[in-house]
Order: sequence, then structure tokens, then C-alpha cells
Amino acid sequence: MSTMSTAPHSVHPRDALFDAGELLPADLPVCDHYAGVEVRMRKSLEMQAELGPVFDITLDGEDGAPVGGELEHAQLIAEMIDSGANRFDRVGARVQTVDHPAFEAMVDAIVARAGARVAYIMVPKPRGLADVERAVAAIDDAIARHGVGRAIPVHALVETHGALREVQALAAHPRIESLSFGLMDFVSDHRGAIPQSGMSVKGQFEHPLVMRAKLEIAAACHCWGKVPSHCVVTEFKHLSALEEAATKACRQLGYTRMWSIHPDQIRTIVDAFSPTSAEVDQAAEILLAAQAAGWGPIRHRHHGQDTLHDRASYRYFWHVLERAHRTGPLPAEIQRHFFAQA
Repeated sequence: MSTMSTAPHSVHPRDALFDAGELLPADLPVCDHYAGVEVRMRKSLEMQAELGPVFDITLDGEDGAPVGGELEHAQLIAEMIDSGANRFDRVGARVQTVDHPAFEAMVDAIVARAGARVAYIMVPKPRGLADVERAVAAIDDAIARHGVGRAIPVHALVETHGALREVQALAAHPRIESLSFGLMDFVSDHRGAIPQSGMSVKGQFEHPLVMRAKLEIAAACHCWGKVPSHCVVTEFKHLSALEEAATKACRQLGYTRMWSIHPDQIRTIVDAFSPTSAEVDQAAEILLAAQAAGWGPIRHRHHGQDTLHDRASYRYFWHVLERAHRTGPLPAEIQRHFFAQA
């Protein structure tokens, strides 16, 4: 362990390790919890108020809306987002597909009532870049029409052949903040060529076509500074399997966010995406020593071995600390030193 101390006004990692204009992903919570039925939407807001903004809530106007009642459901979603129950402004909305008759009306209702507070608008099932551009145009038209003074972030679901084919273009779009993988529709879109097991908690990590999709989405997001969000685990009562899936998504596939479809899944996902206390301690030690050395190379002793570190590994360890900050309280000294302004 390094014993080097840092000057109180040393250059912060954010300023020392990243170039101006570098594409960096948004600082989003690691869990995105979906709720579509009114009682579950309200309970989700209560849970977020209790636990804090360690997870986002997406109020679902696609699967959650009754057929023929999509606009009324969007109005309910907008009312909830604009209410006092939304404590942290970390509540988004999923609308219908761009070719649905209610799409533009739903977007308009959400932007008109909650445009200043909605965390993002999720666009499902785009068939490619053209659908994303159409969705963004509708959202931005509503923003202009209602005088909303911000560009609302846009998220999109990659769950069609066309979206996967153009995933780099989707990730490159300047209005996209995050891309999610839609496992169930993606498997269904193969018309039986991928067996049902490809939708299971185990099979989705084994079938080559599913894994290819997951990896291409994650790679595109990291290339363009966007947040890759992993798909659902439908076996929502099987928490040990969920923990294993979330750990694989985070540690092996490069995902930094994951969907929850049941309140019991939230804590498991947050824990799986959190660095261990040992990883946090190691990252802090190395960054403190690097900061004291003016961000030049250092030698750090870990598990009895001396290891050389430079800016490349410093960037990695800073991301470890940032992820730990998003998922729960840090030790007070680390919090104070690196995240006092946050």
C-alpha cells in the first residue's frame, strides 16, 4: 500500500485523466426498474424515495398501457413524473413504437406535463436509425412546442434485426444516452431459429446469436460514450440466478446498467454491479498515490507484488470509484476527497 499523501488542491481525476471533448457516458444509476401498472408505478416511486436514486424507474407506456388507452396512460405517467412522489428526477417513460397511432400524442402528453423533469424517454423496437431519427424529431418538436428548456435524453431498445445491424449508428446519434438490449423480442424475431431456452436466465448467456447481439450493443455504446443496459431476467423469484446473470453482464460483457422487472430484483442488481470493498480500497490507494505524483507513473504494492501504473490504469480505477459512488455510500474519507462536490 502506498503511503504517499496528496496536496489538498491536487488536480482531480476528472481533470487529469480525460481530454476536453472526450466522449464519456452519462452518470446513470446501474439499475433501470420497469413498472407499468398504476399500483406498481406508485410503489416503485415509494421504494426509490426510501432507497435513494441508486436505481432509475421507467414508467411503462408500451406493455403497461391498455389497448386503446395509451394516451390516458401517458397522461398518468406524466402526472406521476411531475408529482412530489418523484423525489430525485430519476424517472423516465417508455412510449409506444414510432409507427403506433398514439406515439406522437404520448410524447406530446409527457413533454407537455413533465418535460422539465422526465429523466429520459425510452423508444422501443426501432427498426434502425431512421426510426430513432423519427422519434427524436417528434420529441424535439414537442420540446419546442411546449417551451421546454432542455434536450430530453433519449434511450432506445435494440430488439430488431435492423437495429442491431445499425447499432453503431444508433449509439453515435448525439441525442441517444443509452441503448438497451430487448432479449424477448430479439429471440422472437428469429421465428423459432433460436430456441425458447435462449430467453432463459442461463440460455441467454450461451446461445451464440444472443451473445453476439449483447456484445455488439455493449461495444457500440463504449465506442460512442453511451450507456449499455442489459436485458431482463424473467425468472424474477430466482435471485441467485439473477445475481449470476447480473455479474456476467457487468464483469464479462461490459454492461454498466441492467433492467429490473420486479422490486425484489433491484437490490440484487445494484449489489452485483457494485465494486467490492477491496476493489474500492485498491482504486482509492492507487489514485491517491497517482495524484500525489502529479499523475505520473507510480509503483504500487498489492498482494505482495509491485505493479507499475500509469494514466491508462488510473482511468480504469477512476471508473471503479465512480461506479461505487453510483451504487452506494463510499467510505467517508474517499467520499470527501473525490466526491465532495457531488
